[in-house]
Amino acid sequence: MIFRRFLVALGAIALSLPSVPAQAQEDLGFDAYLQLLIARARAEGVSESTLARMTAGLEPNYRVIELDRNQPGAPTSTGYPPLAPYIARHVDSARIMGGRRAYSQYSGTIRSIERQYGVPGEILVAIWGHETAYGAVKGGFDLSRALATMAWEGRRRDLFASEWVALMKVADKGYSRSELKGSWAGAFGNPQFLPSVYLRLAADGNGDGRADIMNSGADALASIANYFRDAGWRSGQPWGVRAYIPSNFDVASHRTEIVAPVCARVHERHSVYKTVREWRELGIQPQGAIGDDLLVTLFQPDGPGTSAWLLTSNYRVILEYNCSNYYAMSVGLLADEIGN
Repeated sequence: MIFRRFLVALGAIALSLPSVPAQAQEDLGFDAYLQLLIARARAEGVSESTLARMTAGLEPNYRVIELDRNQPGAPTSTGYPPLAPYIARHVDSARIMGGRRAYSQYSGTIRSIERQYGVPGEILVAIWGHETAYGAVKGGFDLSRALATMAWEGRRRDLFASEWVALMKVADKGYSRSELKGSWAGAFGNPQFLPSVYLRLAADGNGDGRADIMNSGADALASIANYFRDAGWRSGQPWGVRAYIPSNFDVASHRTEIVAPVCARVHERHSVYKTVREWRELGIQPQGAIGDDLLVTLFQPDGPGTSAWLLTSNYRVILEYNCSNYYAMSVGLLADEIGN
């Protein structure tokens, strides 16, 4: 999940190492290439002390390269695995109970965050639960080593180089190298932000003047809320509601014909957008509270006779965090369980 979000999030921030031709970079050994990264970070204002401690003894991590190269490519089949088994695994009793405990523990902070950002607390907690099991599984890769390795390896050099420099800027805020650990692809902390996302959107949720997404649950929740607000979350709207579909209704005939510029295979499974009122007139009945004038898309992932939902624009905001219907649906359904 983290890797897919990584590719989407980095697409707009690629920066090159301008002073060295690409071919020359490819011919450099790791130590020589690291000096280029250090020079770029220094030019962008990172302190010498941070650069020294974040690069001491740095060497390639070939396990990171192996993991990257073993990532599956884009699917070619027109079929999709069913959603129901995925939901059963990811919206299970452990995640639901863990989410309710986390919500209770941070209830005061969550109310404050909701007022400030307009994003429901149960959505924030559900993201936290899916990303790191409420902080239990945050990843153990040395981020400086992992990102430098991926930049040196070269398949997405500019992207990983930008993230390595961003990580140095995060470290320059006073975080130790031992704190800056995460996934092999660079995501870290309770909400699994990339370093560039941290610099842009991390927020202080407990009022201590820092946005410590590694160690503070309050800061993690505020940072997720800031991410969602930035992505366009609309306060007062649900992410979606279950829907009743008449047995003779042809969902396929209402599929969208618009090709999404990103994550096309995710959005091609959704219907055209209609107001809730228009869907009602076609016999589709929402099973939860939702305004008649809201534009929604109809989604029945497992085919005729199975569960269906009407999804609002807030569902697309969840997809901004991870462009997967499986992920977004499980976040929304887990949030509903946490909020019950």
